[in-house]
Amino acid sequence: MTGCGASKASPPQQSPADSQWTSFARGLPADSFPAPSRRFSQIVAPRWTDETTRDAANEAETVMDALQLVPGMRVADVGAGDGYYVVRMAQRVGATGRVYGQDIVPEYLALLADRVREEQLANVAVVRGDPHDPRLPRDSVDAAIMIHMYHEITDPYALLWNLAHALRDGAQVGILDMTFPTDQHGTPPWLLECELGVVGYRPVRTVATGDDEYLAIFRAPAADSLPSPTSIRARVGAGACRQR
Repeated sequence: MTGCGASKASPPQQSPADSQWTSFARGLPADSFPAPSRRFSQIVAPRWTDETTRDAANEAETVMDALQLVPGMRVADVGAGDGYYVVRMAQRVGATGRVYGQDIVPEYLALLADRVREEQLANVAVVRGDPHDPRLPRDSVDAAIMIHMYHEITDPYALLWNLAHALRDGAQVGILDMTFPTDQHGTPPWLLECELGVVGYRPVRTVATGDDEYLAIFRAPAADSLPSPTSIRARVGAGACRQR
């Protein structure tokens, strides 16, 4: 699937005080959804580890190959930090593709915007999201990634539901994380699959990528088949995804 067709993107909303990044129309607020029954980790840095180490481990290539990224696709890095994946995805999708580098921390967004400008990445848009909403353009993304950050999401059901509206039919989501507890900078695989499943995402495959590290690929639900916030609240209230 490629991103060459017409997009149904919502009009971007940009603060006149800061033109380094943009945001698209908001989805539903966080309080429309239940809170998770788990702890989360604090956001501590704009990158997971140094880029030389990541390149030596072939990390980005492994993730992009698993998602079958090709020229012309529209892709999003949710929680992009200072842009390790953004730069590499921009090269992979090429001039006919589009990369949305998204984050919620202004300092990280500034680092990312500087990098995009310095490397002259004309196919990249820097997007400021909310903790519960990536604020990406609707029905416009062929694949999205979340790299070592899912455990930092405070409102996973809201974020996943709002993200689904940005994903095109058949889009995939790749999540790279550790197997550690969510308050120790990881997400146990069973918990990840449960939380995404509550919102209608279907597991495609999970592969071990290192010691205690894994990559999970999910198929996103079509926007018109998403469970309602009420049904999500009912499932979580009945005990779905409660920590074991």
